Amino acid sequence: MHKYFLGIDVSKGYADFTLLDRNKRVVEENFQLDDTFNGHFLLYEKIGRFLRSHPESRIVAGVESTGGYENNWHNSLRKFQSSLEIRTARLNPLGVNANSKADLKRNTTDKISARNVAEYLIAHPEKVTCEHEDYYASLRKQWGFVSMLDKQGTQLLNQLEMLVYTANPEIVHYCKDGVPGWVLSLLERYPTAYRLSKAKTKSVAKIPYVTEERAARLIENAKKSVAAETDMITEQLIKATVREILRIKKTVKEQTKMMAKQCDLPEVGLLKTFNGIGDCSAIGLILQIQSVERFASVKKIASFFGLHPIFRESGDGGIKPRMSKQGCREARHILFMVALAAIRHNPLISRIYKERLEKGMARMAAIGYCMHKILRIIYGMLKNNTAFNPAIDEKNREKQTKQQGVPKDKSRRVQGYDSKAPVSGRQSVKRKERNSSQGDEITKSGIKAPSQP
Repeated sequence: MHKYFLGIDVSKGYADFTLLDRNKRVVEENFQLDDTFNGHFLLYEKIGRFLRSHPESRIVAGVESTGGYENNWHNSLRKFQSSLEIRTARLNPLGVNANSKADLKRNTTDKISARNVAEYLIAHPEKVTCEHEDYYASLRKQWGFVSMLDKQGTQLLNQLEMLVYTANPEIVHYCKDGVPGWVLSLLERYPTAYRLSKAKTKSVAKIPYVTEERAARLIENAKKSVAAETDMITEQLIKATVREILRIKKTVKEQTKMMAKQCDLPEVGLLKTFNGIGDCSAIGLILQIQSVERFASVKKIASFFGLHPIFRESGDGGIKPRMSKQGCREARHILFMVALAAIRHNPLISRIYKERLEKGMARMAAIGYCMHKILRIIYGMLKNNTAFNPAIDEKNREKQTKQQGVPKDKSRRVQGYDSKAPVSGRQSVKRKERNSSQGDEITKSGIKAPSQP
């Protein structure tokens, strides 16, 4: 069967198309269609005519992920599969761009971008996964809606903090780890320090989780407040902001429950056995991972999340390893929130986090280390279809510790380090450190180190 490759560059309202054969020769010159019913119909007609004139052929189409503009075209191409010999794939723009740079292309137009997509399909078939049906399409929309509400809620909370700082700064003390529900209820009734100072202790104590002792303390602090804003406009802004935050929280809770009922997948239940992963986080991770079979190893899935370390070492120079952050940003955000929850509620992750801090690692670096550890655990759970068991991780860590030793430099298997080589001072120090570490390891093993010639 002959294969042809359709590159599609999607823009807002239209798209450019270029068809190549496996030798990257143009079969169909670039053409442009609008993102309308007529445009999609003309695309179907054009593909159908081409396949009828080229029997025993198949078209592989590719669109870049461009934030949603490609969804209409991608959905139509998937529908075409029922009557036409065509397969479609959604591509990572970073890979297409890197492939274009490797060909030393300098100019960028819609026409050139469409050809770049087709050439990527030809050059890297192993990285192209054709989709037949998106089982998570509706769930992904709902997840996107909840994520949008979360962002809006965060923006409103930041705005509320600024308002409260000038209207009742003493309340900010209770919001170091987020704004508790009782604080929102308190601000809805008494938005400023002036209003709170006039309140009665019994009235304030009616708010859930506010004892009479705390109510008395809040009123006393309000009477001594240094608040600068006591006007009606500030009161109205605080009340309106609080009500909007509470409305968003209620909607998010309802939508999360609906997602949990609709997404009754065994993988979701499996992930929830890990302390620190709830309904929302489990669904979000499954939507990002989709199928663990997509990733041949832990390194592959770490690269997808952007958690793999990157470093540069050339000659004497280089940079220390650090998290790349070049993968899926949303997936990494979900895992970050999971790591924060696991550090508090999961004994295994909490212990690892404290060990990293005791060794001098910075707080954010230690959280990144925990994120990578959690991802490795998740990968093992999904691949082996087993619930979370900290004993398995302990056994793996012991096994890894026993196997650790002085790393051997395979690149020097032909010739060892020659002390007479005209290397730089920095490289000379590195070689001495390596030789001394190897000598110590040999001595520990009960073998005398051979003398250097």
